[in-house]
Amino acid sequence: MLRSRLITGISLIAGLLGLVWLDSALESWPLSGLWRTIADTLGWHHDTAPRGTVVFLLALALVPLIAREATRMLEHVNVAASRRLAMVAATTTFVALALVPSLTSTHTATAIDATVLVGVFVAGLIRFSRGHNVHGVMAATGGLLLVTVYAGVLTAFWIFIRRDHSAWLLVGAMLTTKSCDIGAYFTGVSIGRHKLIPWLSPKKTWEGLVGGVVTAAVVGCVLAVASEQLPNAADHVAWWIGAVGGAIVGVVGQCGDLAESLFKRDAGLKDSGRLLPGMGGVLDVLDSPLLTGPAIYWLLVLSRGGDGG
Repeated sequence: MLRSRLITGISLIAGLLGLVWLDSALESWPLSGLWRTIADTLGWHHDTAPRGTVVFLLALALVPLIAREATRMLEHVNVAASRRLAMVAATTTFVALALVPSLTSTHTATAIDATVLVGVFVAGLIRFSRGHNVHGVMAATGGLLLVTVYAGVLTAFWIFIRRDHSAWLLVGAMLTTKSCDIGAYFTGVSIGRHKLIPWLSPKKTWEGLVGGVVTAAVVGCVLAVASEQLPNAADHVAWWIGAVGGAIVGVVGQCGDLAESLFKRDAGLKDSGRLLPGMGGVLDVLDSPLLTGPAIYWLLVLSRGGDGG
């Protein structure tokens, strides 16, 4: 099991670094020919590829997988669910949140995004009342909205971060988030004695939580110092913001991990899926980053004293 986790983990890190490198390289890639025509059709009138193109495509591939695994949990608690509808709803919401704001005014973008969520709500009512059914419609529609927010809305925050910052800062944010998981695991195994929430996650301890948060704070501080080497001043993070932000992200990330544990325990599942050898499903890897996305976005906005662009 440990060997599989190590191989999968190393492969994921290598793949992430390769995609981030490509994403950064595309920022200076001039648009021409067919790509220029497509960009003009979509309302993109700049000379180079949109920032975060590769990150967007990666997220676009992950969102339906997350939605599928989350819907599987709903099915295990006997809530009526449609994996296909959930995948479409989450993906459509993600695309709207990620792309619409750059194509129109703020007010129009907000109205469009809100309309998409209303559309998901209506689609759920229609789908789950099909055949003159009235039983479980509220639970099923609520479950659909939960999956849409979990997979589509939370993932979109990483696109918001990429829109304002370099891809390498995105990597730093992800590493800080996952460093808390690693620190918590090894601290808990070494000195963990007092159970954190035994009825929800029996293996987690208060010592592990503290160790994870401290690890995230240290990693956040180190990466903040390293950020001074990035060419764009918007990506520079003060060391103390990195430390404090790392600690906050560590706590929020653990909450994300516990939230998924809550869903899995309710569904009677050990893992959200079996896609990743030794790790389980996509959600088992992304449970922490999903919830830290909004926290990281607002930490960066507040540290700049800006409004997020």
